[in-house]
Amino acid sequence: MVNIGIVGVSGYTGEELIRILLKHPGVKISGLFSRSSYNKPLAEVFPEFASRLNLVCLKPDIENIVGKCDVVFLALPHTTSMDLVPKLLKAGKRVIDLSADYRLKDSKIYAKFYQYKHKDKKNLQGSVYGLPELCRAQIKNAKIVANPGCYPTAAILALAPLISADLADLNSIIIDAKSGVSGAGKKTAEEFFSSEDKEDFKAYKVGAHQHTPEINQELSALAGKKVKVTFVPHLLPVNRGILETIYVKKSKKSKVKSKNLVQLYKKFYKKEPFVRIKAEGEFPRLKDVVGTNFCDIGIKDNSDSLIIISAIDNLVKGASGQAVQNMNIMYKFPETTGLL
Repeated sequence: MVNIGIVGVSGYTGEELIRILLKHPGVKISGLFSRSSYNKPLAEVFPEFASRLNLVCLKPDIENIVGKCDVVFLALPHTTSMDLVPKLLKAGKRVIDLSADYRLKDSKIYAKFYQYKHKDKKNLQGSVYGLPELCRAQIKNAKIVANPGCYPTAAILALAPLISADLADLNSIIIDAKSGVSGAGKKTAEEFFSSEDKEDFKAYKVGAHQHTPEINQELSALAGKKVKVTFVPHLLPVNRGILETIYVKKSKKSKVKSKNLVQLYKKFYKKEPFVRIKAEGEFPRLKDVVGTNFCDIGIKDNSDSLIIISAIDNLVKGASGQAVQNMNIMYKFPETTGLL
């Protein structure tokens, strides 16, 4: 039995982690930690868990955490995980960080997009990017896993087969992404649904979103050369879910025929339990994936270009579900445990 700690439990991702882990037969949630909710019973923070998990939220002091947990999920705001990670690793704990603090290997890029100087460069270089479909071998023995961002998860999974087969013009990638408001955090979501914005639809952080360098970093590693995408996120007036429409020109070497595209994707992901490829002419929608850990992908041959549409639940495959998937790999549980 693996003892689990969740730090930052009062947010959306903390709530989702509890919901998933309560179904997991191989773990015990041993500690819940929150600065905003400390000394509160979990049932007061999330009434849905009354009589299911009778724990009180504690302050996230390092002594409290290391005394109760084998692995720690950090569901904290960006820039705060790096205060805890060195102490947790020193105490021999394994860490799955759901923030962005350990995703970007270049600390200068991190500082540019998060307006904060990275304080733990040593462990930044030793972290493993936690996208199971591409990084499973490294995740198995990782001490710290950097759980991917929600937008990058959908984008990288959608583009990986094309880039791996050298079928994409790497200078032409355009990612038109839409997310439910929960992706911006609980406070923002509550403000959105209590305001006139709930009848609106808008782009935000155009050309400046912090997930852009994360997408570029991972696609560049996959391609073996520099990739720079055009990425524009939008805020949908729904609670959860991400749908991305990606446009990319074919590479000069590309001779793949339309009927073979679906087979290319199915072959690439044939052993992946959480990637589903749509039949030719079919495309995913949010209702297909909300509440699940699946990424659904559809592909369209558009003559000299390709259109790929991917959909995930930003709180599950885009955050907490993927974090549990990573934990399953780290502790040799069947990868789908707690997630199906």
